[in-house]
Amino acid sequence: MGKGNRALADRPPLGYGTGMDVRVIGGGLAGCEAAFQLAEAGHRVTIHEQKPTKRTPAQVSDRLAELVCSNSFRSANVDNAVGLIKEEMRRCGSFIMACAEVAKVPAGDALAVDRVVFADTVEARLRAMPNITIVAGEVMAVPNDDVPTLIATGPLTGDALAADIARLCGQERLAFYDAIAPIIDAESVITEDEDPDGGAYFKSRWDKGDSADYLNCPMTPAQYDVFYDALRAADTASAHEFEELHYFDGCLPIEVMAERGKDTLRFGPMKPVGLYHPVTNRRAHAVLQLRKEDIAGTSYNIVGCQTRMKQGAQREVFSLVPALRDVVFLRYGAIHRNTYLDSPAILDDTGALRGRPNLWFAGQITGVEGYVESTASGLLTAMVMKDALQGKLTAQTLPPTTTALGGLWRHCRGTNRADPNARFQPSNIIWPMLEPLPADVLRPPPDADGKKVKKPQKGDRKHLLSERALAALTSWQASRRTA
Repeated sequence: MGKGNRALADRPPLGYGTGMDVRVIGGGLAGCEAAFQLAEAGHRVTIHEQKPTKRTPAQVSDRLAELVCSNSFRSANVDNAVGLIKEEMRRCGSFIMACAEVAKVPAGDALAVDRVVFADTVEARLRAMPNITIVAGEVMAVPNDDVPTLIATGPLTGDALAADIARLCGQERLAFYDAIAPIIDAESVITEDEDPDGGAYFKSRWDKGDSADYLNCPMTPAQYDVFYDALRAADTASAHEFEELHYFDGCLPIEVMAERGKDTLRFGPMKPVGLYHPVTNRRAHAVLQLRKEDIAGTSYNIVGCQTRMKQGAQREVFSLVPALRDVVFLRYGAIHRNTYLDSPAILDDTGALRGRPNLWFAGQITGVEGYVESTASGLLTAMVMKDALQGKLTAQTLPPTTTALGGLWRHCRGTNRADPNARFQPSNIIWPMLEPLPADVLRPPPDADGKKVKKPQKGDRKHLLSERALAALTSWQASRRTA
C-alpha cells in the first residue's frame, strides 16, 4: 500500500458528516473535478472562480475548466503512463474524463477535445447540480474559518492569494514559466494538392489512429537551416520584473530548445521519424506537425512549438515553413507563469496544509504538470476530503502506489525521491512514480529445466506495470466497497 497511504488512517477524523458545506477555490480542472465528486457525495459545494471579473494572461474565455496550453489530454494507450492514469480515472468515475469523451476530436492514439465544447459541457453539468453554487470573484486571501476548503487555483494563482499562502507556509512560493503554442487557421495551410513538394500532408506517426488527425509540414535541409537561423535570431518576450526564467522541461519554448543545438528540434517536436510521405514514401529532413484544435478541423495547434517569441517574430519564423508561408494566426504563442508549492514540506499525507487539517490543496499548485495530472490530483484530493469529512479515512482511501493514481499522489508526498532532501519539482505522470516490478519479474529465475528465462524488454515492462496497476485498482475498489 505504501507508507504515505498507511499514514492517512492516523489523521484525527473531522467527522463533519454528509451534507457539510465545502468551499472550492478555483474553477479549473482540479477544482471542477473535486467539486463534482464532493457534491456527488452529498456535500453542499461552493466554487469560487475569479472569472468573469478577472482573467489570467493565458485565459481568453469566462468558462470553467478552460484549456489554455493545448487541447490534448495526450496518449490513450494504457501501456503509456498518461494513458494508464486516464483509464484509472475513468474507472474511478472521473467527471472531467466523462466530459472529455463528449468533446473529443480525432487525434490518433491521443485524447484531444474541442475546447469550447469541453468547457461548455463541464460548466453546464456543474451548474445543473442542485448542491453546487458558483460564485464569481477573486479570492484574495486564504479563508480563516471552519469551512472545509480546497484551494485549486492552478499555475497562475493570483499574487495576493499566493502571497497569503506563502505567509501560511512560512516560505516563499516557487515559480517557473511555461509557454503555450500558437493556433492557426486551417484554411491558411498550404497542402500537397497545392504544392506537391512543400505542401502539408495528412498522416499520424507510424500510421497510428486516423491518418487525417495530423497535418505534416515537411522541410528540406536548406529550408530547415533558414528556419533555424531565423528562430535563433527572433525577438522574444522579456521576463519583466523577474530576472531568471525556470521552465518545466516538458514544456520548453521552441527557441530555448533551439539553443541546445541545431538538431535538437529534429530529434524533438520536428522529428521526421514515422512520418514518411504517403505518396512518395520519402522522409523529410524535418517535419512541423499540426494537430486539429476543434472538431470541425477549422484550426490547428502547432505541435510542440510553445514559444515566447513576440508576435511579429512568430509570423516571420513560422511563415518560413513552406506549408505555412501564408499562415494566419488565431492565437499567438505566449509565455505564462507557473506557481507551485513545495508539497512534501508543507502538506501532510492527506494533501492538507500542516496545522490546518481542513485546508487542502489540489492541482498544479501542488506540483503536478498537465491537464490529466491536475484532474487526477483533484479526484484524489476529493477522495481524501470525503473520507476525512465523514470520519472514514483509512488505508483504503487512496489507491495503492502500484497504480498510476497512487504513484502521482506518492510524487506529491515526495516519498519516491532518491534523495529526500532534493528540491521538489513538478512533473507529469511517469512510470518511475509507480512501485517497480518485483525482482523475480525483472530477472526471472531459470525454468524447471534450469534454462534461462528471457527478461522482459522495455515495452514488456510497461505492459506488465499497466496490467498490475489495473488489477490493483480493481482490488482496491472492491476493498473500498466492502469498507
